[in-house]
Amino acid sequence: MLDIVIQQPIVAALVALVSLGLIFGALLGFAAEKFKVHGDPVIDQIDELLPQTQCGQCGFPGCRPYAESIADGDAINKCPPGGQATINAIASLLDVPAPDLDEEHGQESEVKTVAYIREDECIGCTKCIQACPVDAILGAAKLMHTVIVDECTGCDLCVEPCPVDCIDMLPVEQDISQWQWPAPQTPDGLIATDGMNNPNLAGQDNPEPNREDAA
Repeated sequence: MLDIVIQQPIVAALVALVSLGLIFGALLGFAAEKFKVHGDPVIDQIDELLPQTQCGQCGFPGCRPYAESIADGDAINKCPPGGQATINAIASLLDVPAPDLDEEHGQESEVKTVAYIREDECIGCTKCIQACPVDAILGAAKLMHTVIVDECTGCDLCVEPCPVDCIDMLPVEQDISQWQWPAPQTPDGLIATDGMNNPNLAGQDNPEPNREDAA
């Protein structure tokens, strides 16, 4: 076997490469398991609650770094896109009081907006593409750009770099995929068991048949 390998240099090279690959692969696999760094589940949970706009209004380059900072004890009220609902959710997760939104980082908007490029005015400078943290803008140098509405998070980071001011932040139109059935209004002071105790309300949903009519 050894004589055949010596006489065939190509075979010898292949055997050597395969052997080295197996050895280094085994070493890398062992090192990956031995020195594996386990992530903090609290950071993952906080990151899931953040809106993932990657806008940087909190002072961090993205939602994940802000989640890591919160886990280290940073304030939880620096996210305007998430608003008070996100603050309350994070406070509930960490079992801490929920403060009001820190307005130094911005104000909460009740209407979701997305970027819209007036394509006739776009000069193709690509500055908005470079500023977009979620790659929601398509285009190339000296060519028209456009926004992928479903990917845009409304962070408005693309507005300021635009040299011709051809980007607007427009409210998202509500469609069937976003519409929710409004919760029914319950009369003040009425609870579920009142209908059972009130003869005027009892049996309205499932009235019993009139015995005389049935006869």
